Amino acid sequence: MIEQDTIKLLRECDAGIKMGISSIDDVMNYVHDDTLRNYLADCRNEHEKLNTEIQTLLDEFHDEGKEPNPMAKGMSWIKTNVKLGIDESDKTVADLITDGCNMGVKSLNRYLNQYEAADEKSKDIAKRLINLEEKLAIDIRKFL
Repeated sequence: MIEQDTIKLLRECDAGIKMGISSIDDVMNYVHDDTLRNYLADCRNEHEKLNTEIQTLLDEFHDEGKEPNPMAKGMSWIKTNVKLGIDESDKTVADLITDGCNMGVKSLNRYLNQYEAADEKSKDIAKRLINLEEKLAIDIRKFL
């Protein structure tokens, strides 16, 4: 049970990180303020570091990880492009990223509860990812 919950939690973190990186990449060309750009770039880099850790652990379990849900990714892309098509402001970028962070935090907490038998290393990664998402949402509030 521990191994299965560990793998499942790592997969969800993997998908969440990929979704977060993709979302940041989708909005980066619309960012005007250097501070906002730096917040996003720093968060993206931290996501990459966590993803490296996750891939190492998944490799130990001979698991390939998980891609984000195609429907969720598609809907996110559409929402991003529609909103930014109407208003290419830092406010819109901050709004979109804040929504994404909030959804990520909610999902990751749900998975932490669902896969409670996961090992502590995997839970720690999930908690660090949650903290990254929460911190970014707080940091960019001034742009809303």
